Amino acid sequence: MGTDDKIDAKADEFKGKAKETVGRATDDEELEAEGHADQAKGNLKGAAEKVKDVFKS
Repeated sequence: MGTDDKIDAKADEFKGKAKETVGRATDDEELEAEGHADQAKGNLKGAAEKVKDVFKS
């Protein structure tokens, strides 16, 4: 997995967690949902990169 790809996936996860936390604290359900979506996007990117790594070996 490339370093840039790892950073990008982790950034999406972190951004999502932050949005979720702020959304929950401010009772903003839309922001909280965006946070969940961003986390899922980051997790999916990370999983895809792991699959790529398996086939490179």
